[in-house]
Amino acid sequence: MEFLDKSMGDPIQYMSNVYGYGLKNERPPFTFKSDDWEDLAKERMCANSLGYICGNAGTGETSRNNRSAFQKWSITPNRLVKTEGYPSIKSKVLGQDFATPIAVAPIGVQRIFHNDGEIAVAKAAACEKVPYIYSTAAATSIEDAATANGDGTRWYQLYWPSNEHNEITKSLLKRAQENGFSALVVTLDTYKLGWRPSDLDNGYNPFLHADTIGNALGFTDPVFRKKFEAKHGKTIEENMEVAAREWTSVIFPEFSHSWEDLQFLRENWNGPIILKGIQSVPDAKKAVKAGIDGIIVSNHGGRQQDGGTSSLDCLVKIQKAISSDIEILFDSGIRCGSDIAKALALGAKMVLIGRPYIYGLVLGGQVGVSHVLRSLLGDLIMNLHLAGIPSIGKEELNTDCLQYES
Repeated sequence: MEFLDKSMGDPIQYMSNVYGYGLKNERPPFTFKSDDWEDLAKERMCANSLGYICGNAGTGETSRNNRSAFQKWSITPNRLVKTEGYPSIKSKVLGQDFATPIAVAPIGVQRIFHNDGEIAVAKAAACEKVPYIYSTAAATSIEDAATANGDGTRWYQLYWPSNEHNEITKSLLKRAQENGFSALVVTLDTYKLGWRPSDLDNGYNPFLHADTIGNALGFTDPVFRKKFEAKHGKTIEENMEVAAREWTSVIFPEFSHSWEDLQFLRENWNGPIILKGIQSVPDAKKAVKAGIDGIIVSNHGGRQQDGGTSSLDCLVKIQKAISSDIEILFDSGIRCGSDIAKALALGAKMVLIGRPYIYGLVLGGQVGVSHVLRSLLGDLIMNLHLAGIPSIGKEELNTDCLQYES
């Protein structure tokens, strides 16, 4: 922890401190090789948690496409660029200023990776000044996650119940707003879990187990609790197996909402609304027409649909079509600092970090998450600095900085 504490959230100072400790023959507790985080985390996970976070839909083609897409683009450096400091990575999204251009992606069931789960991640995000996105499928209540996040920026990710459960949806939105979640992130591609061979091989669906893993939000929701007790004549705690099954059917209703249903969210959410899972220009244009504040170009990291286009390729097309009409964020496939730089250059205003921070959680709880986030930011800053790119502003970091390797 001392390595992190003494750098006070500054990635460049973090690097300097590590070299300083090295002079005393002290090495950091975690590797800085981002490609190694997954393999090291795999050594510590059981089959169920490993399959859940590392598995993909179908053959994993979408996930592989996500990673290979970044290798199609190369950063072209500028020389003899005189600057007075390291590149600025400050960003502005949804009218708010942020210290960094990354956010912690919503990932559920985090207590299967570490006992502290969402609490550790929420604390690390606040420490690193990175927006924290809480998942509807969390293993921790929204109230406890908000407390852990303190004065950090936090957004609420909604797995959207069907219209017959609008009363529950209203309750979830109300709780999120009461607990300081400033933006609503609506996931569009997960109204039912995808065909995930790893989970099927293990016979593992975390949401169906008689515990709070993945169900904490529902089990603490007053409306869901009231409906459950009225239906069964028992509390959730008296019939956890049935409660888990019913909550799962609420947040994964099997069939999608329509564009018209967005009006309900607008009427019940006082703040920005972001649609996560947009992959096509027509859908991006529909989001603009619907008055949505932002979109996240994402394919759920390849975990939902097999045989899909890379998220980065989708970003390129969408940015060209609607960049001036809506805020565009990016998700899926980020593994290092240069990936972040490329996504920003191609039009994203903010980039979501997913699996890497979970690997950090597995390796070291809150400290491991902080290490991953700070390492990615340090990698980003040094890549920009050595490429002669003084900031992530669109005037400095754009497609002119990249070359497409056909």
